Amino acid sequence: MALESSRIAFDRTRRSVGGGVGSGLRAAMLPHPLFVRGARGAHVVDLDGDRYIDYVLAWGPIVLGHSDPRIVTAVAEMLPRMQVVGTGHELEYRAAEAVLAAVPHGERLLWSNSGTEAVQVALRLARAATGRRRVVKFASSYHGWHDTVYAGMDELAAYGPAMPASAGQSPSVLDDLVMARFNDVAGIETVLGAAAERDIAAVLLDPVMSNAGVHEPTTEFLTTVRSLCDRHGVVLIFDEVITGFRIARGGAAERYGVRPDLSVFGKAMAGGFTQSAVVGRADLIDQVTTGVTHAGTFNANPIALAAVEATMAALAEPGFYDALETISATFHDRVGGVLDSVPDGGSLRRIGSLMQYVPASGGTGLHGTGGLWGEILAGMLARGHHFMPSGKVFLSAAHTETDIESTATALEQLLGARTPEKEQS
Repeated sequence: MALESSRIAFDRTRRSVGGGVGSGLRAAMLPHPLFVRGARGAHVVDLDGDRYIDYVLAWGPIVLGHSDPRIVTAVAEMLPRMQVVGTGHELEYRAAEAVLAAVPHGERLLWSNSGTEAVQVALRLARAATGRRRVVKFASSYHGWHDTVYAGMDELAAYGPAMPASAGQSPSVLDDLVMARFNDVAGIETVLGAAAERDIAAVLLDPVMSNAGVHEPTTEFLTTVRSLCDRHGVVLIFDEVITGFRIARGGAAERYGVRPDLSVFGKAMAGGFTQSAVVGRADLIDQVTTGVTHAGTFNANPIALAAVEATMAALAEPGFYDALETISATFHDRVGGVLDSVPDGGSLRRIGSLMQYVPASGGTGLHGTGGLWGEILAGMLARGHHFMPSGKVFLSAAHTETDIESTATALEQLLGARTPEKEQS
């Protein structure tokens, strides 16, 4: 793969777009961001006409595959009728009913546009319901780029003061964060045992550490958090922007049997269109009728909700998640096996169709993961396989065993061609 047109496009984009990318993390792609002109199924085609097997999948939303005909048809039928209208329309309730039917604790929802935005809505609902202001956040978890939650992005942050993760953040808002460690039962008992005294309104939890090694929650940890929140009047919020509709149709509540008060969904729920939602208890959601402000010009627009309704119908088809689990397990076994065969090659962790490469050192990061991953990222792109800088890997229903075998073979060739100097570095 020459990648020449992508390099030229990136250079040109940097003259008009800050950083040369629409979202900052894309700048970490190696050797530079890929620019594409089309995407279908499990593949993208770049500006040179070269075809890549895609494991980025728009950073998670494409659970059915690119340009799935069911979604494309639903959106195409809506486009000539209306786009964004600022009034009610029937898809507001039809799409909502489809989402609520999938989520075990879904009584009501609020439509929003991005995961970052929906997290803020959920926190506002929790603060209004409890009359408290502080939020428990777990070290290394990512809940969007907003000032109020973008902090504590490494394991060292557990039980320390929340530190800004970006230049330009307001440090004062981080006084509302209480840091804790994922799967630390004794630690969360200590934190929530003084919830009223510490003014804790909510626990904000990614039930799988989706951006920090794909760590699964222990049963004891999840049930303890749920019990303590009930006992101390704290709202439990699951951030399922990444895991939602990927690890199970009903998300973490279905997979692990613990129901939060609110869940935040995004990414996969609209199969490639911009949409998110806060789902959960009716009494919490209905606070928008009694003083909690929730607004947004593009909330619940017909185009996005047509995609939501079509995606929810596809995900409800019998056998969908069995097939997704099978193809994901095949990738994990075949590609993970290649990594296992390399000294200090790291490992590939998997929960459902969500995976992440974890180097032997254990360090992962949103902007780039250590170990062999930088070498793999650039080397595999040159061989026609598209991955993310964080080491996360997404599978879709459109991926095939042929795709996976091609990827495993290319990885074997790449790692087999490494020089002794690289292996020791």
